[in-house]
Amino acid sequence: MKAMVVYSTKTGNTKKVAEAILKVMPAETSIYSVENAPSPEEYAFIALGYWVDRGGPDASAKEYMTKIAGKKVCLFGTLGAYPDSDYAQKAMTNARVAIETKNEVVGEFICQGKIDPRLIDKFKSLPPEHPHAMTPERIKRHQEAAKHPNEEDFVAAQTYFRQVVARLYD
Repeated sequence: MKAMVVYSTKTGNTKKVAEAILKVMPAETSIYSVENAPSPEEYAFIALGYWVDRGGPDASAKEYMTKIAGKKVCLFGTLGAYPDSDYAQKAMTNARVAIETKNEVVGEFICQGKIDPRLIDKFKSLPPEHPHAMTPERIKRHQEAAKHPNEEDFVAAQTYFRQVVARLYD
């Protein structure tokens, strides 16, 4: 079964996770940024990574998703929110919904990643009543996000994908 890892990244978070995942994929697996990814036609299994934007995959990842049909897909994402938050669950659901009508989703993985500093600056300028305004809790989450993805996240992604690959290739 021919496989590839495709990722979209803004700050480098998702690329790092993709590179970690590649290490546990079958030896012939290729890796591509979404901008350079080939047509998915000749691949049976695609590990597709995205950064969360507005509660779902970013625009580049969503665009690539429209090209995928009849494949086994394992999604992985990075986001500034906590990976066990309702927001993270919503983002994974939105990614799954975006691709599952034409494909078989064989797994989903999400981890925290640092937030684009320009976005943090934008949050700082918002009025206090805005839902994304800086609060002590939001500042704490941003500080935690800045530590990710880290080695623990890479190991978690590898462990997860190792299990997915074992199910698909056995």
